Amino acid sequence: MAMVGLFWIAEGDVYVGAKPSGLAPGVRLTPEGVVALGDRQSALHLWEDVRALTVADVPVKSLMRQVGVVKDVALGMVANLALTVDTGLTDEAPMMTVRVETRDGDHELTAYVAAAVGYSPAEVDLSRALLSRLTEGAATMATTLAAMSEWGRAWEGGSPRGAQREELLREWVG
Repeated sequence: MAMVGLFWIAEGDVYVGAKPSGLAPGVRLTPEGVVALGDRQSALHLWEDVRALTVADVPVKSLMRQVGVVKDVALGMVANLALTVDTGLTDEAPMMTVRVETRDGDHELTAYVAAAVGYSPAEVDLSRALLSRLTEGAATMATTLAAMSEWGRAWEGGSPRGAQREELLREWVG
């Protein structure tokens, strides 16, 4: 499994955001269409019906965001050690909104963010361009998605470094 931009690629499967498990929300891109996964958003939007595919609420990496994440982790550890009763509070991972514009209307899907401290501005821009490219037509979508899947099947190890992720996104955007 590897993160490349806003995408999580697990073997041949391509997700926008983190790969969901159980009933968690997520968005998978398949040769058939955009698949909404999870509780309360199960659906299939066929590529032939998809006019636009965009993403919002994407956290962008910054120094302040990185400091904030470290602070939150430290405070969470202190709170967990100090509290002996269950307060009912949970730490939710950040979510992104994936908007699918189809012939029959707009659909807002949610997916967990895969990058703990956010995504680089370049990766966000390239990922948005790639999502737009996927809606340009069946041949473009099939070729692009096949290249992403093929890379995922061949890749061994964790997520590539930033420069390599950007290079892959540029290659897939064309």
